[in-house]
Amino acid sequence: MRKTNTATQVVGPTFLRLTVLFIGLKLTGFITWSWLWVLSPLWTPTLVVPMLVVIGLIAHLLNG
Repeated sequence: MRKTNTATQVVGPTFLRLTVLFIGLKLTGFITWSWLWVLSPLWTPTLVVPMLVVIGLIAHLLNG
């Protein structure tokens, strides 16, 4: 019989958890970052994915 592990491991904080952490730190005064950087975990993936697609397309065009 096969045993399965039902526990889930969290490898790292998700972007949403990181955003909530940053907001909490900002509101309690532990960090003095601008709100742009506090909310950066929300907008960073939106910018990184298209940039990777463009880089991949350029690499494909140069090699193909």
